[in-house]
Amino acid sequence: MLISRRLVRQLLPGTLAVILSVAGSTAGPSLPPKPKGDVVLKCSKQLRKCWWVPRSLIHVGGKPPKTGKPGGTQKITKPVCEFKGAAQACTDGLNGNWSNTQQCYMRREVPQPPFGDPRWQGHTDGSIWACVREQGYDDGKHLVTKWVWLPGKPDTVVVDPLTLVYEAIATMQLAPPLIKTAPGAGQIGLVNMPVWLWLTKTENTWGPIVRSASVPGLSVTATGHVKAVDWTLGDGSTVRCEGAGTPYDKSSGVKDSPDCGHRYKTTSRDLPHCMYPVTATAQWEITWRSTLGDTGQIAMTEQAATQVRIGEAVPVLVDPGGGDAVAPAKSGC
Repeated sequence: MLISRRLVRQLLPGTLAVILSVAGSTAGPSLPPKPKGDVVLKCSKQLRKCWWVPRSLIHVGGKPPKTGKPGGTQKITKPVCEFKGAAQACTDGLNGNWSNTQQCYMRREVPQPPFGDPRWQGHTDGSIWACVREQGYDDGKHLVTKWVWLPGKPDTVVVDPLTLVYEAIATMQLAPPLIKTAPGAGQIGLVNMPVWLWLTKTENTWGPIVRSASVPGLSVTATGHVKAVDWTLGDGSTVRCEGAGTPYDKSSGVKDSPDCGHRYKTTSRDLPHCMYPVTATAQWEITWRSTLGDTGQIAMTEQAATQVRIGEAVPVLVDPGGGDAVAPAKSGC
């Protein structure tokens, strides 16, 4: 298969890599298995590697998003990775993301070397990063690594904003829901009587909570909140509550909770510790947006458990002959 030099110069690097691979050239990159979903093949001739990238992360024309100013627009600039002016793959599965300043792939060393290591150059803060770049030609190609001390993060060009999304989510420190019930701990509810269920709201147990993460040239803002709570009541029943539930007040008497409650049909006498195990699973919805216009949603869950004791009203036997009232003997709890 012959390809003229003029045609080669007109082809995109990714297109050329695919053609070389199809032609059977040993210089062409191997093609990884195609994953499910709407993905696009991206190849690096320099690294002889290809990646499947979600189409949603590829910016090709289209209308830019509106800004807060009426009629205003925000220009979307796709990050460009270059090695001495030549196109370069922006990410490498083993070596990290490309830094245009360092002209290499940057990967933070884990674990970090001890402070006495000469790579620290006398510093006691920041981090040591491996700077990896391919050198040589044809069969002489090889990876060269040098170590760089940086006070913060390198100026890597991250083409996948999800890297930053999960970093932002980590700073949210989402916590298990704070469960409240009526009857509560140390109290006994009754069969066929209402049990109220609710959660105490805090920023990292309910939301809304907003956190951001960024590298030079790209920033992501993530917003999380609980959209529903799934309650497992221990008697085979489940209840889905769209809100946090209503705290019980004595003035409510024996009414059902207006938005999140349950009635048990049998006692918990025969269960371990004579209690029903109750679990609340908070369904988190996290939406995110990057400064390049990418958006998405991520679902996460946080779970907590408690116990509820349910008994039954005990009848009192009255001696018609005028003797003392006698309560029937109880078994178990």
